[in-house]
Amino acid sequence: MAASATMAGVSLTRGGSMVDSCLPVGRARRALRSQSTPALPAGVPSHLFSGHVSTSKETGTTQVLARCEAAQGDTQDASTTGRRGTLVGLSALAAAASVWSPPLFVGVDASASAADLTQRIQRDEYRGGLQTKLVNLVDNNPDLVSDLMRLALNDALSFDKASKTGGANGSIRFSDELARPENAGLEKAVAALGTLKEAFDAGKKGGPVAWADLIQFAGKAAVRQMFLNAAIAKAGGDVSKGKQLNQAFGSSAQWGQFNKAFGRTDATEADPANRVPAPDSSPAEWKEKFAAVGLKPRQVAVMSAFLGPDQEATEKKLMEDPEIAPWVKKYQRSRETVSQTDYEVDLITTLTKICVLGQSINYEAYTFKIPVKLRL
Repeated sequence: MAASATMAGVSLTRGGSMVDSCLPVGRARRALRSQSTPALPAGVPSHLFSGHVSTSKETGTTQVLARCEAAQGDTQDASTTGRRGTLVGLSALAAAASVWSPPLFVGVDASASAADLTQRIQRDEYRGGLQTKLVNLVDNNPDLVSDLMRLALNDALSFDKASKTGGANGSIRFSDELARPENAGLEKAVAALGTLKEAFDAGKKGGPVAWADLIQFAGKAAVRQMFLNAAIAKAGGDVSKGKQLNQAFGSSAQWGQFNKAFGRTDATEADPANRVPAPDSSPAEWKEKFAAVGLKPRQVAVMSAFLGPDQEATEKKLMEDPEIAPWVKKYQRSRETVSQTDYEVDLITTLTKICVLGQSINYEAYTFKIPVKLRL
């Protein structure tokens, strides 16, 4: 049997006399096994293999192609994240690397590829479970939406570029920091996340979720709920039609980079004071703080919903600044459209930059070792 690897996927050839055919995933896997091909290794879910089998009459060879599809963004329900296109491709490649005879990837250890795949699956499933819990939290507690967004921003904006301290490290959970004027009213949000965390952490093989990750992904859940609420309003208050509208025109595909930033390190004490502006701060103060972390007036405008409990009142104040005002108007016009694309895309892009301030992501976080055996 000959094997080769390309950017598109993994191709395997074996002698045979089948006519040309293209089979569904399940039948392709059975076709592989019917030709005495070893099964996928333990720990790799069967639904993560994608490919087709075809045979050439001219060459008399059977080709099994495992397709690797790039996927961007997020799924509507976190419970289905394990089936995303990215993992489909990665699974096919790594499974082949660990099962079929080397050298399949020149210079790449097959067992290392399989281990990397396992970690990706574990992290994806862990994050998916967390997102499901957070979606339920904001769905059942709509009053928390604004507070969770402000919590995520304020935790991250404690970053000081000069000293490289602070940032999205979960320090806002500490009572000393939570009691500061800029964090007034956020106690309920922290308490709700604490209750969720306690239940979520119980029995997790990947260990407890970091407060830093929990707070930022809670902010994401709140943003998605805000987008959904806007779609429902455009549908005249019809929840079912609003969900359809959000699914058809929403920005789920833009969350890919945000989702990758999963594995933050928690602070062990409160960050220094006087780093985060209060909700009633002037536009100039917000511009100064955003500039200190590498952001511009445009980003101040798009993050208006995060700056205080009342977005309309916040934007009215921001309109007083000639540098911010044009962007506020731009995003207000965008929110009036069916898709509100400019607003959603720019907000997600900005939040993705803010959510990693002061952090170095550990991409092995929430993974654990499992025994892997090959079935021959």
